Amino acid sequence: MGDRVGIIGGGIVGIALARALGARGAEVTVLEKEGRLAAHQTGHNSGVVHAGLYYKPGSLKAILCASGRASMREFCQEKGLPFRDIGKLVVAVDESEIPALNEIERRSIENTVPGLRRIDDVAELREIEPHVAGVAAVHSPKTAVVDYASITDAMAQDVRATGGDIRLGHEVTGMKLENGKVRVTTPISEHVFDRVIVCAGLQSDVVARFIGADPSPKILPFRGEYWELAPERTDLVKGMIYPVPDPRFPFLGVHFTRGVYDNVHVGPNAVPALAREGYNWLQISVKDTFQSLAWPGAWPLAKEHWKMGVDEISSSLIKPLWYRKAKRFVPELKMSDLTHKHGAGVRAQAWGRAGELLDDFAVDRVGPVTLLRNAPSPAATSSIAIADYVLEHYFDTTPTS
Repeated sequence: MGDRVGIIGGGIVGIALARALGARGAEVTVLEKEGRLAAHQTGHNSGVVHAGLYYKPGSLKAILCASGRASMREFCQEKGLPFRDIGKLVVAVDESEIPALNEIERRSIENTVPGLRRIDDVAELREIEPHVAGVAAVHSPKTAVVDYASITDAMAQDVRATGGDIRLGHEVTGMKLENGKVRVTTPISEHVFDRVIVCAGLQSDVVARFIGADPSPKILPFRGEYWELAPERTDLVKGMIYPVPDPRFPFLGVHFTRGVYDNVHVGPNAVPALAREGYNWLQISVKDTFQSLAWPGAWPLAKEHWKMGVDEISSSLIKPLWYRKAKRFVPELKMSDLTHKHGAGVRAQAWGRAGELLDDFAVDRVGPVTLLRNAPSPAATSSIAIADYVLEHYFDTTPTS
């Protein structure tokens, strides 16, 4: 191949792309602004390898999740990394949630979710999750958990083994086209590449503006917070217990997940972050907040979802409200079982001018620069498949200026 390719962003998708390019003979350089890989979305999530229950059939999410989970399993087996099929139970707590559960079942079947099973018997429900409350569920036994930060590090070893260069602490501050090449600058270095792929996550719209791409979609940061279940009470959850998502809202709601190292966390919620990398209420960026409020889509979004926003913010600040949401699914849960906030992640949610939240993966291209504009969950699950897709559809064709 021989091209000099720059990857902007050292999350799992950027490193998966670097790995795929290195295997094809490209000269790859990864520029990551933090001092470590997987510092943001990749290293701040629940570690779930999704099986594809929720995604619209035929969407990129559905297609790449299906191939991505198989590739992720194979990669973990090859590298000796933990990959645990612990299973996910999507639970209808009462009869009002049955129609939405039916839709999840329909999508799951169309998305060929492996081993999917509908459960309408409460006793059978309790065989899978002995402490759960509900009237019906769908069970995905092949939904798994992993350690995505460790996977990213293992992928990075492959990148270096093929001669790739990963530069930490190199924040991209400029990018421009010059004679068909791309000049990329950081405060401490300058690079000229034949091609560039931007996988900048929470900063993806900022980097896109360097090259003159459309300002839309903009990134709206949503923080998801987790409570940790007391170690002596982790027996309340065997695998994962998820709610039936409300189709009116873009987020799943509070759920229980047993991690790859057997800790159990409860969450996440979804609250607007006051900074692109704002992992708590005290991390505030006036610039980021002002830019969000000034975006044309701000008020249409607020008008449509303000009630959900008030509810999510309230439960973030008031523990009994969070506890009440969780207790619906596990009635034996006590407030003291939620020992401490385990941490938080910030989701880079792409957001259009009319206030719409983009639901699917989105890729754009400006000449020799390919931009991942929206890569929310299940991007980590799908990372190897996303890399293959981007190279096939955006890299193996002649770029236009």
